[in-house]
Amino acid sequence: MTTSAALRVVIVDDEEPARMALRHALGVLGGVDVLAECENGFEAVRVVTELQPDLLFLDVQMPKLDGFEVLELLGGGMPVVFVTAYDEFALRAFDVHAIDYLLKPYTDERLAAALLRARERTPAARPAIAALRAAARPADTPLERVVIRDGGQVHVLPVGKIDYVEAQDDYVAFRSGGKSFLKEQTLSDLEAALDPRQFVRVHRSYVLNIERLSKVELYAKDSRVAILADGTKLPISRAGYQRLQKVL
Repeated sequence: MTTSAALRVVIVDDEEPARMALRHALGVLGGVDVLAECENGFEAVRVVTELQPDLLFLDVQMPKLDGFEVLELLGGGMPVVFVTAYDEFALRAFDVHAIDYLLKPYTDERLAAALLRARERTPAARPAIAALRAAARPADTPLERVVIRDGGQVHVLPVGKIDYVEAQDDYVAFRSGGKSFLKEQTLSDLEAALDPRQFVRVHRSYVLNIERLSKVELYAKDSRVAILADGTKLPISRAGYQRLQKVL
């Protein structure tokens, strides 16, 4: 981004008055071209993918998809100014990860400062979305749903519907109801976000929802297999069996 060129921005907020106020304030400050306004996260993912703006003004608390989930689906490479009424704990998390934010209600001076930081941001200064989202989530609160982008489609998968998760190189495959959903993420990061009372890493490549477990069978000496309610079989490592025993 250069300081002379107008910033191409997209505004995302589920409240129309908030969108109108931000558009007006940006118009007063100048040097900004508002490409589009979005009222929900699904629309934001589509619009940002199509328009590739320089900057995204993104509300944190929205129905359907929140701001963190929007960034997950966009891949985390989009420069973002969060527009939020979040509490101080979350704001500290934004600061730690060098994320700009506007705390509602904000002043024109605060908006101008956010724009300046956005202009000075280098392409390499990308938010650590997984770490940021984990930091902003209240302590001891496990992940409740997973958002997955599949081409032009967005899937919102409640964790209770996950049968198991399988590591596939730099991706994880969520298995649910006979379907598979692929997402770029490490199994270790996902495991850390899930409820350990419900999800157990039974093998280096598998995390199991124990509610789907039907029985455990001895496969060979010191080797076991998990039989799921639908008949699926998953290998259980020695360490995985120890972890499984602790929650059963």
